[in-house]
Amino acid sequence: MEPARGSVKNRIRQLRFEHGEMTQQELAERIGVSRQTVNAIEGGKYAPSLEVAFRIALVFAVPLETVFQFDPDAK
Repeated sequence: MEPARGSVKNRIRQLRFEHGEMTQQELAERIGVSRQTVNAIEGGKYAPSLEVAFRIALVFAVPLETVFQFDPDAK
């Protein structure tokens, strides 16, 4: 069986700037994680828990799919 592939991409940086140039620290405080965690999620180095993903979407008042997209063809 072939291992699963794919990657999750996000628009957090773009959404932060569309929402009054929100800093990573401000977003972190609103979703209950560290700034370093926001930085890692935004940079694609860390996939957030489902709960944190929903919190991010709620902060920006957008559907989850607007923040995160799954690319099944990515390696």
